[in-house]
Amino acid sequence: MPRHEFQPGRLLAGLAFTATGVVYAGDAGGLWETPWFAIVPMVVGGLFLAGAAAVVTRAIRHRTPRQNSPDDISPGP
Repeated sequence: MPRHEFQPGRLLAGLAFTATGVVYAGDAGGLWETPWFAIVPMVVGGLFLAGAAAVVTRAIRHRTPRQNSPDDISPGP
């Protein structure tokens, strides 16, 4: 049983920030040249995708009824 619910918005935000870090690490290591302003579309685009994923996830979870787990079932009379 997972300790927390899966949140794809946070996953996408983390991947966007990781990709931004990799791009700038490659620039710092001399593998390629990255303009200073490239961070803006990468971060904003990643946050936009994360927000969209969070909205879609919330809409899906709100629409579908939750199933009771065996622990939630109360004993009969």
